[in-house]
Amino acid sequence: MDLGDQLKNLFPDHVPEEEPDKEQGKSPYWLQDEPVICKYEKRKGKPITIIEGYNGANSDFKKLTKDLKTFLGVGGSFKNETIIIQGDYRDKIMDFLKENGFSVKRVGG
Repeated sequence: MDLGDQLKNLFPDHVPEEEPDKEQGKSPYWLQDEPVICKYEKRKGKPITIIEGYNGANSDFKKLTKDLKTFLGVGGSFKNETIIIQGDYRDKIMDFLKENGFSVKRVGG
């Protein structure tokens, strides 16, 4: 017997409200008109992917950085309005950003 069945036994006359569906295509991030720039560099011999050109609030930067790091399973940081991800994940990052409604421009290679 799960929690829903227990609640039905306690409150037989209660009709649960349906949760409103989220809008399709609605991104949890602030979107902008200009494309986000995704580029690759090597620093101290190690590859990194840099995302520039996003002009959202600090909270949006932090949320986007955290979601990208979780999605890729790698480390990274947010500094000076750029997102730095450890490793060369340009293709995966660009796909992730496009799925969330961003326009992305690839720079270099």
